[in-house]
Amino acid sequence: MYFSYTDPSVRLTGRWDIRASEAAITTNPGAYFEIAFTGKILQLVFNLEHNEYPLPHLYLELDGGARFETSLDRRLRVIAESGGEHRLRVIYKSSTEALSRWRMPIHNALSFCGYDAEGAGALPPDNRKTIEFVGDSITEGVLVDCDYCKAPAADIDEHNRPFQDDATATYAWLTAERLNLRPVICGFGAVGLTRPGKGRVPACPISYPFNYEGSPISFKPCDIVVLNHGANDRAHSCEEYLAKYEETLLLLRHHNPDALIVSLSAFCGAFREPLAAFIPEFNKKHNEQIAFIDTAGWIPLEPLHPLRPASIHLAALLSSELEKLIK
Repeated sequence: MYFSYTDPSVRLTGRWDIRASEAAITTNPGAYFEIAFTGKILQLVFNLEHNEYPLPHLYLELDGGARFETSLDRRLRVIAESGGEHRLRVIYKSSTEALSRWRMPIHNALSFCGYDAEGAGALPPDNRKTIEFVGDSITEGVLVDCDYCKAPAADIDEHNRPFQDDATATYAWLTAERLNLRPVICGFGAVGLTRPGKGRVPACPISYPFNYEGSPISFKPCDIVVLNHGANDRAHSCEEYLAKYEETLLLLRHHNPDALIVSLSAFCGAFREPLAAFIPEFNKKHNEQIAFIDTAGWIPLEPLHPLRPASIHLAALLSSELEKLIK
């Protein structure tokens, strides 16, 4: 029996375009969906209209067990050890940041239609608070496994980027896990507050309110929002950067009226001191309470994209600081 993604047995988390009943579409690695189904065999159904090689990679996690990585395909089969009710989580692990994922035609998306199974189950409620991370390639998980074949960055294998990248290995995802929060990831490679990035994605103040061009975000406002931009803005002046920072903070507040908003200094140290001075001024000017976390010295400046061990270290430090703010 076929069940659409709109069925109550399916739950979406992250930035999804749900305007069409045929498929839910996301271009943000880190987005995921859960399915409660009955029976032994489930078939996932995807639309590859918005894809080209190399295809995105997914993590499949059945009944809370180990994750298994696979490339996207039109249909993917999951076989449980026994019948009864099961729960499957599918995470958009990674893609190729250079492929178009903003303006049509999109060539880099996850388009989930629904699933085939004996029957639909009932998902338990997820009442955890949500945390959104707004950032760049580091937030997206770009090159978190760049050294998997011991190759220097100059020898990055663009045809194997879905294997080298992993949204679930980032400081953002791991911090959410440590704090038991539902993650919403908004990270695009090479994007900054002052400049566009790869995949034809515009600068953050333009792109933030949309899943992609023409698709406004529709998920509920988040409880916590963490802004981490600066690494890709270094070609611009401090004045330009802070002007766009102010614009972005106002945008975040507009879409998340009750959220704890946290300004995170760039891990590379860009604009750290000016930003630390700017946040109190912004708060006074706009009657706000934006929190600032200084990440100076948390990780080495090289490589620019933290690998898995450094990401774990970042998540430990950030979750500790966020715990203080949340309490």
